[in-house]
Amino acid sequence: MNFTVIDMNKWERRAYFEHYLNVTRCTFSITANLNVTKLILTLRAKGIKLYPAFLYMVTKTVNAHHEFRVCFNKEGELGYWENMLPSFTFFHKDDKTFSTMWTEFSNDFGVFYQNYLDDMNTYGEVKGLSAKGNEPSNTINVSCIPWVSFTGFNLNIYTDGRYLLPITTCGKYFEQAGEILLPVSLQVHHAVCDGYHAGIFMNELQEMADNCEQWLL
Repeated sequence: MNFTVIDMNKWERRAYFEHYLNVTRCTFSITANLNVTKLILTLRAKGIKLYPAFLYMVTKTVNAHHEFRVCFNKEGELGYWENMLPSFTFFHKDDKTFSTMWTEFSNDFGVFYQNYLDDMNTYGEVKGLSAKGNEPSNTINVSCIPWVSFTGFNLNIYTDGRYLLPITTCGKYFEQAGEILLPVSLQVHHAVCDGYHAGIFMNELQEMADNCEQWLL
């Protein structure tokens, strides 16, 4: 869980960061439909759940680019984590509430999937906002709205505007022209991410879905 402090005097993004954090403070979101036809069929054949596969795809993409890992640490220093873990929501059908949980990440999907199953078996019935507790600082937020295939999704975070990490949400997948599409929304802070980075995020998720046989071993 190493945290690298950014040297502002050497950071090529300093002018953009200061502008979008202090002058025109803003976040933005983008929603895209991922073609998950091959991914869904492969998961079904292997008896694997979609949600943990999505968590894996998001976390691996985030860990591949330091722009998605930039934040302030507890000391107020700006920097980026060496790697991130997913912190995700899950639904309680009986009382229609949700809880959050974090899971240890591994680049080996089989290891990560077992971590996910173990945590859900242990904490899946625990109610309250945080089911597992003791969440590390190096987590990213991921959620799912499986009841609707949205065309756009935006979170309005009313804080001091210094939350810099990405937030990812997926919706209900649907069929169109013989293909299975999954709506995915990404919300980022413009101080650390631009449209280019949002494009990288969506494109790499699509590449992982297209090449799922390479990591779904």
